[in-house]
Amino acid sequence: MNYTVDRNEHKPAYIQLYRQFVRDITAGVYQYGDKLPSKRTLAADTGLSVITVEHAMTLLCEEGYAEARQRSGITVIYKGEDFLGQKRSERAPMLEKSGVVHNTSEFPFSVITRTMRRVMLDYGDKILVKSDNHGCPELRNELCLYLARSRGIFVSPGQIVVGSGAEYLYGMVVQLLGTDSLYAIENPSYKKIYNVYNAMGVTCEELKMNVDGIDSDELKRTKARILHITPFNSYPSGVTATISKKHEYLRWAKRRDGVLIEDNYDSELTVSRKPEEPLFSMDRDVNVIYINTFSRTIASAIRVGYMILPEKMVDVFNEKLGFYSCPVPIFDQYVLAELLKSGDFERHINRVRRKRRKENSH
Repeated sequence: MNYTVDRNEHKPAYIQLYRQFVRDITAGVYQYGDKLPSKRTLAADTGLSVITVEHAMTLLCEEGYAEARQRSGITVIYKGEDFLGQKRSERAPMLEKSGVVHNTSEFPFSVITRTMRRVMLDYGDKILVKSDNHGCPELRNELCLYLARSRGIFVSPGQIVVGSGAEYLYGMVVQLLGTDSLYAIENPSYKKIYNVYNAMGVTCEELKMNVDGIDSDELKRTKARILHITPFNSYPSGVTATISKKHEYLRWAKRRDGVLIEDNYDSELTVSRKPEEPLFSMDRDVNVIYINTFSRTIASAIRVGYMILPEKMVDVFNEKLGFYSCPVPIFDQYVLAELLKSGDFERHINRVRRKRRKENSH
């Protein structure tokens, strides 16, 4: 078997092995119904531990490339036609670009597993108890402390709603604000923003971007009262809103008695020595709903996000949507709370930012 792991590579060993299997499966080396080599065989041939190999196999199964079958090992379930007729040689690069097959955050896997073990020991049977509807108090309390010291956002736990990723929270925003109003989004923007809003019955207007954010004429022209923006590193344009543009967004919302949805994905990983100032904390008189996730900062498989509501919207949210149960497993919430409490999360963020500054200086 031609599977090797580069010990000098900064990507974890299990991710390297996983990528090599994705390459071979999408290229047709392993076809639908084929069995993959056993974990022990792979461990012996690659010099990796069985546990490391098992992590790679688990990821293959979670992403839909393979399936663990009782007494049959790991079987390939990937079908070429699932990828809309793309040629085999094109499939692997397409997956690579989409960000599906790799964890770009480089969060130390050992830290996550250590924290998981500590949660199981320290929390005991609390990990079997249902979470509060807005998310467990431990996670919301730690988020308040983290946001205050790192972002200058001062809120109470009651303003925070924990959900299973950004897309889930977009849906909650629509249910809170309703579908009668026109929503404005960036053009170009992350496609799933439009997809979720459209699926929820919202009419979206796309506003053209320039080098510092949404074009000013576009902002004046639109009849929308709800504006969804990604002020830091907007995808796919890569535009980061200037401080002047952020103030323009706030003035826009204030004049219209509107709402800004601040989608701050990836903002912690700025190369600036001073973190980007969020709109949420810039003007308390403007209704800004802040959304962020742990998908980029920890791992794409961590389907946990959080939404911060302006104080004046908390009662309305509780009235309309307070009955929703939190969709994030309580164990995952405790793990995230411990990562924040221990300082491991912030140490990782600082490492990544230092590394990016170093790379940008060359």
